[in-house]
Amino acid sequence: MSSEGLHIPREKLSRQTLNMHYAISSLIEELEAVDWYRQRADDCDDPELKKILLHNAREEIEHASMALEWIRRNDGEFGAQLREYLFTEGSITGREEDATK
Repeated sequence: MSSEGLHIPREKLSRQTLNMHYAISSLIEELEAVDWYRQRADDCDDPELKKILLHNAREEIEHASMALEWIRRNDGEFGAQLREYLFTEGSITGREEDATK
């Protein structure tokens, strides 16, 4: 998986690329954690543990959101795409079709 390491020797990468790699890797890891906690909560038969697992999932969503915002602020292309698609109404693929016309 791409979050497990660099594909190019570190000394060949700019500081900006390394920082973006860290942010993207962190975002991936946070989203995976959300998925894992939700799966465990669905499978859990103890109500108190289920509450804890869902609480943990919400915390991971917070972390993922913070990483995504850092990416938006530091990568113009990501920023443009996020502005195009987030917090909109209607068809998501329709927005893509309209944007490419």
